[in-house]
Amino acid sequence: MHRHPVLANIVIIILVAALGILIVYFSIAVFTRHGQTRTVPGVENTSYTEAIQRLHDAGLRYEIRDSLYLEDVRPGYVVEQFPKRGSEVKPGRKVFLYINAVTPKLVVIDDDNRPREYALAGSSERSGLARLEELGFKKVRVVHVLGNNDMVIRVIANGIPVRKTQKVPVNASIVLEVSDGRLGSVVDSLTNLESSGIPVEGLESPSPEYGEEEGYERERREPSNPGYIEPEEEENNEYLE
Repeated sequence: MHRHPVLANIVIIILVAALGILIVYFSIAVFTRHGQTRTVPGVENTSYTEAIQRLHDAGLRYEIRDSLYLEDVRPGYVVEQFPKRGSEVKPGRKVFLYINAVTPKLVVIDDDNRPREYALAGSSERSGLARLEELGFKKVRVVHVLGNNDMVIRVIANGIPVRKTQKVPVNASIVLEVSDGRLGSVVDSLTNLESSGIPVEGLESPSPEYGEEEGYERERREPSNPGYIEPEEEENNEYLE
């Protein structure tokens, strides 16, 4: 070695490098638990408490990612999980859970800051339906009433008229009252009959049958006035039951 100092230094460098690689390899194996796996148990359609107990017993962690509301799933039960059942993961891996909410989500149909007016009043039927669909309402019925224009008159949730900024549960039964725009033509027809000398007493207003459109049932009701609610009505509740 004394005769070849350069060679000796090269050998030492190689040994130190090899030792460093071994240390890094074993350190990574320890921290990443190399070669160790856990099988994810299935916790879908189980209660929240049972789900976290199963994950704990399997050496896994959990995190509630989101709360949904499904009528066909029991409240507080796991709707979906990720990773899925049977997946091979590292010990201590976090499993994300989607839980069915105990109470339905509350949404504001019309956030315009005029709480004494009816929600969606004055908007078109198409935009009103689009808004309700966007918010997640499934039970929606369109009702046409005799009126001056073809705009939305009001929204009724579970039999109660909804005002702007009012919260409504997404599982509520919704009736969308829409003016059919025929009042002007009816008045014109009656005026023409009077001007021609034909008595109009006893004549009934035209009542054509409204057909059904895909996804929505249509029927007729008595005229309803849009716009502001009379002051004597009860004050707006924070949300509808």
